[in-house]
This record gives sequence, structure tokens and C-alpha cells, in this order.
Amino acid sequence: MPPKSDPELQELRKELEDIYNNLKESQEKQADVKLQETCSSVSDPPKVKLSTKKMLKGHINKVNSVHYSGDSKHCVTGSLDGKLIIWDTFTGNKVQVIPLRSAWVMSVAFAPSGNFVACGGMDNMCTVYDVNNRDTSGAAKMVRELAGYDGFLSSCRFLDDKTLLTGSGDMKICMWDLETGRKTTDFQAHNGDVVSISLSPDGKTYVTGSVDKSCRLWDIRENKPKQTFFGHSADVNSVCYHPSGQAFATGSEDKSARLFDIRSDQQIALYEPPNKNSGFTSCGLSLSGRFILCGSDDNEVHIWDTLKVQHNGTLHGHENRVTSLSVAPNGMAVTTCSWDQHVRVWG
Repeated sequence: MPPKSDPELQELRKELEDIYNNLKESQEKQADVKLQETCSSVSDPPKVKLSTKKMLKGHINKVNSVHYSGDSKHCVTGSLDGKLIIWDTFTGNKVQVIPLRSAWVMSVAFAPSGNFVACGGMDNMCTVYDVNNRDTSGAAKMVRELAGYDGFLSSCRFLDDKTLLTGSGDMKICMWDLETGRKTTDFQAHNGDVVSISLSPDGKTYVTGSVDKSCRLWDIRENKPKQTFFGHSADVNSVCYHPSGQAFATGSEDKSARLFDIRSDQQIALYEPPNKNSGFTSCGLSLSGRFILCGSDDNEVHIWDTLKVQHNGTLHGHENRVTSLSVAPNGMAVTTCSWDQHVRVWG
């Protein structure tokens, strides 16, 4: 690799920066009106008043990831205590506890059908469990160990019971056929770790967020990005598709959340917390898309009105960094998990 002082490298960097600035100028010329101006006549929404309906206690170490099943009742959490726990969020009861071979879990996923859960992390592997079948110890049966990454597994999402999408620290996206256990797609997606994946409501496209500060839109059938979105000045830790399928939200280490419009190919809103001293680890959107919720390293969940770009309030309760949040598919609840070892169901 050439040294940083290499004149040719400096010239290439400047050329790249000029191209990026020209792109930004071209985009800004197309943005004839700001979102909050367009929505100025829309009435203010009421303050979101969510409270902890259930405190899910069972993990004995930091909880890093949570994801809802398609039934809006069950969710799965993964913790550094080396356990996956499947919860009934209505009753607060544990449905299953699944011991893991590696405790370093960073991402979990529940299949929309509720039949499978997947997890992965620093073991550079994605492991899939069949919730409806038990092994000899009584835990959910491991059905696949998907190996072949050169970096940690940072995100995974089921397209259906037969197909899984994964992002990893080796900058790659892989698609897996779970019936054969083989990769059907394997390509470099970003210039840094792929940190987050969100599937579109129709399941035909997905968005990724990366340490390279960008987000990309992909077609399920293609290995090249349809669009690349810039704007963040640090790692994009979380992406979440808008329920309309026409936009997506992001949460970043740069202490901001943003809304990107796919049709206009650019950022249309910037959301910042009142104190501006906390980075965002996770984000989610309400069923209508009117509210964006972001888990933060200041131990709180921040909420904004997406249309009027106004901070709507915070959810207090966690005693350490909020690592992940998942909005129930029916929009009736949001579940958060934290380094304080607790999982909370808000409603």
C-alpha cells in the first residue's frame, strides 16, 4: 500500500472528493423544498407516552441484539452470557433458552414464520436453530452452521424459511440456501464492515449500513448496488426501511439519525438529540412511519416526529447503553435490550 504522502494517492483522494462534492451539489439542486417546510401545515402529533409493560429478566451479561418474530408476540435476544432466549412478550415468560457454542453473539434474527432463529458474532459464523425441533438436551435443534467469513458476523435477516441474508466484518454480503447450507451469493458490498441490514416491506430489496459511513440499496437478485447514500460522518450502526418502501431511516455513531428518500436519491431529514453527545446504536420506525426511535449509548431511546423533524421525547429505564431495538410488526410495541442485561417491552 502506498504511503499517505504519496502525491498520486493525494491526487486521487482529491479527485474522489471533488466527484462526491459535485454529486452533493447536483442532489441539492433537485431538493426544491425541505421536508419540514412541506409538512408545516401538518398538525403536531401527541407526545409518545410509552412505558415498560414487561421487563424480561434472564440474561446474566450484556444483551447485544433483539428481533421480533412475524407474530408480533415472540422475540429472540442474544447475549454475551452465551444464550439465545426466545420470549413471549405478552406474558414476559421465557419460551426457550438456547445455549450457544460461542458467547460472542452480535446479531440475532427471527424468521417471519417463527420457525427458525439465527445468530452470529465473533465466531465468524452464522448458526441457525429450528425452534420447533429439540435436540437431546431439550434445546432448539441446530440445523445449520454457515461458515466461510473472513470477519465477524454483524447482521443477519431471513427472507423466508429457506433463505438467509448476512452481512459481516469482511465487508461482504452473503445469501444462503438453508436447505443445502450453501452460499448462493457472496460479494463485497462496502468499503468497511457491513453493520446492519433491513429488508423492504415487499422483500424485493434491502438496505445496508456500514462503517464506511454510507448506506446502499440492493436488489435481492443483483450483486451491485442500485443506489449509494452519503451524509453520515461516522459509522452507520443501523438502518430501517420505511413502511412505505420508499425511504429508510439510519442511526449513526455521529450522534445523528437521518431519513433518506429513495426516489430523490438523497437525505431529506436530520434528527439530532437535544444534548448532542450520544451516538445511536439502533433505529426503528413506527407502523405509520410517523415516528423514528433510536437506541442510544446515553442509556435512552430517543423519539422524533419524522415529518416535522421535532424531538418528541425519550424512553427512560435502561441503566446502560441501549444496544438494539425491534418494533413489533403490528406496531403495538417496541422491545429494547441493553448492556444492563435487561430486555424491556414498551407499549
